[in-house]
Parts: sequence; structure tokens; C-alpha cells
Amino acid sequence: MRTSAFLYPWDVVGDPDAAARIADLGVQQVTLASAYHSTRALTPRHPRHRVVTAEHAAVLYPPDAARWAGHALRPYPAGDWAPGDAHGEAAAALADAGLDVHTWVILAHSSRLGAEHPATSVVNAYGDRYPWAPCVARPAVAAYLAELAAEAAVRPGARGTELESCGWYGLAHLHAHDKIAGVGLGDAAQYLMSLCFCSVCREGYAGLGADPDELASAVRRALEPGWAAGSVEAGWSGVEKLLGADLAAVTLDWRGGIARTVQESAVAAVRAAAGPGFQVLLHADPVPYHTGANAGVDPAHILGVADGVVLPCSGGAAGSVLPPFTERRTTTSAVSAASPVVAANLNVVSGMGGSPATLAEDAVRAKELGATELRLYHAGLASDADLTAVAAGLSQLG
Repeated sequence: MRTSAFLYPWDVVGDPDAAARIADLGVQQVTLASAYHSTRALTPRHPRHRVVTAEHAAVLYPPDAARWAGHALRPYPAGDWAPGDAHGEAAAALADAGLDVHTWVILAHSSRLGAEHPATSVVNAYGDRYPWAPCVARPAVAAYLAELAAEAAVRPGARGTELESCGWYGLAHLHAHDKIAGVGLGDAAQYLMSLCFCSVCREGYAGLGADPDELASAVRRALEPGWAAGSVEAGWSGVEKLLGADLAAVTLDWRGGIARTVQESAVAAVRAAAGPGFQVLLHADPVPYHTGANAGVDPAHILGVADGVVLPCSGGAAGSVLPPFTERRTTTSAVSAASPVVAANLNVVSGMGGSPATLAEDAVRAKELGATELRLYHAGLASDADLTAVAAGLSQLG
């Protein structure tokens, strides 16, 4: 199985041994961040630093001023955590080590965008704004995401891209010093707390026959019992139980249509900017109403748009997220002539809940369920012991 490891440019730039170290793991590819959200990241082997603080969402290369001229929304260049063309420098070193490089692009996730352009953010039923979550229904946001996808994906030397957060983002977000876990919210309540009521979404609900004020009131009423002791309702049936089937259907129709359009536009923008054979994958979840980095998609739809998907498969998740896509591979025609890629994303950082020691057996299980490729999260964050286990696991796979 073709295997790729995730990396940040700062894992490689300034470390002359990094590229060879990654190649020695036995991977064929690196998925290298070119546009990324704010983060604080450990670099346990770097000769010059141990912690990198990316203060805001940024592109990790010099953005094209001419491309963004006249755009109200535009990407932010990185600060000293990825100066200059950090992505290009890292990509060149990895390619010299014999590795294919694909870009890793974070789209609808930017706290700085929300802070500087408040009107772009998701607004919940209580009127609270989520600055980390751009509302993808807003035309200016959708246009920005498509333009960002094209520029950040098609970097020199890249043979493909993986688009993350290509859809709705919601409540779930590991914010700085996060304090929202005091009341447990089940899957259904998380969805209700992620519904957007900005002016564009309100018009969208109205266009589908639902009064937006009444819908917001219904969401608040549905959530009210949960604030006392939490809620456990899960699945779409749980959403219907809380909100009612008719109103739930309106929200799904509106949000699903918007998500499909954004995904189609982002992929089309990348294809227009790239040469033949450039691979476009989406980080995805087979449950269409799910939000976040792995945006909810309709498996039948997305495999006819992109060249495939990357799915979170750690912690026993493979059995729930892989089959909806693997069962579609033989019945859905992808845009490319090749069969769609279904990549299982395995966490190999033990300190973040991963299991590098079981990589071989997890990979075999994923392959049995229909996965065609592997992704390893994250070679830059992993300890030396984790990387040793990864190399051993990949050697067992042959």
C-alpha cells in the first residue's frame, strides 16, 4: 500500500537529516503543509528548536500578490515559524531524498480571518460567533477558499494535494485553553450548536420554507435540557429527535448543498491550476452532517468529484468510515481514469493517542476493509521510539 507521512515545513527546514530520516521509514510520499491553521507543535529532533508556535493561520510560501489583488479576503503570510518559501525549501529537500511531495491545504479554518473579518464567521442559534469557522455559504468566503485551494495546492514540484476542512466547520475546535467540555454534548447537540444563522444562512433556510427566527428558537429549545446535565443523542435520528424531522431536513438540505458546491469549486480550481495527473484528495467523513477538519460528504458524490478521500481510521474508526467509500469504489466513476483513492489515516504519535506499535495490523485491517493507501499522522510530531515502530511496521507490510 502506498504510504505518505504528514509533515510541516519547519520539521525539515534547518534540519539536514530530516528528509533522509523520513525516507528511511519506508514511506513513498510526504504530505507537506502549505496552508495551515494556528498551532503549537513539538519538533523533538530539530537541531535548532523544540517548539514551534504558528501564531495564526497562514500560507507557508510567499502568496502571489497579483492573484490576490482586489480580493477583500486573502491569505496571511507566515511569520518567523515559516519564513520565505518554507514549503518550497522543505519540498525540495524531500524530493532530493527520493520522496514524492503532495501539498496539505487547510481551507475553512482560520481564527485570524474571523477576527479581522467578523462577518465571515459561523454564527450559532444564540448569536455567538465562531471566529475559527468561516461560513462557507457566504459567497466571498467560498470564492476565497477556491482561490486559496488553487494557489496552496499547486506548489512547485507537488504531484497532488490533500484538502482538509473543505466544508463546514462547527463548534468542535481545540481553541487556546479550551474550556467547553464542562457539559457533555452528544453528536446531535454538536450538530445543532454548529448550525449557522448568519444573514446568508438565514436567507437559505427561508428559501427552503423555514422561518429562520423560528428555526433558531427551535434549536435553542432543543438544546435547553442538555445544558443542565448534558446530552447523549447521536446520529441523524438524534438530530430529528431534538429538532423534529422537518426542520432537521431543512438544515441538512441547505448545508449539504452548500458543502457540495464548495467541494466541487475547490477541486475544480485546483484542477484548473494544475497539470495533467495532479491528484486531488479530500479529508472527509462519510456522515454528511458532520463538521470539522474531516468535513462531512456524500460518498457517492465526492468520489465523482475528487480523486479520492483521506479518512480518520485510528482508534477502531476504520470499520465505520471506510466501508461507505470502499463499497462505492466499483460503482462510482471518478474524474480520473484511475479508481478512487481511499486512504486510511492512522495516528502514529503515541503521546497523542496513536498506536505506532500496531501499525502493521491496523494497516492490514484497513486494507481488508478496502483502503488503497495509508497516511501516517504525524512524522514530525512523533518520538524516536514512535518512528522506530513505524519503520518496523512498514517493513512488515513489504
